[in-house]
Amino acid sequence: MKSDLKDLEDRLKELDEKIAEVNKRMPAHSVKPPIMTELFALEDEREAVARQIVELKKINPENPD
Repeated sequence: MKSDLKDLEDRLKELDEKIAEVNKRMPAHSVKPPIMTELFALEDEREAVARQIVELKKINPENPD
């Protein structure tokens, strides 16, 4: 269970980094649809992972294993 939480937290960090990278590539005007699609997909996945982390913490709050 603890490794699952660690894996999810690692994935969340990775997604945050990817979202930041996409945001850096985004121009101030005339954003291309593929960039927005990529950003939305990453944000959706990030939200799902964050929800999984919350649920795992509810099920197993601060349990060492």
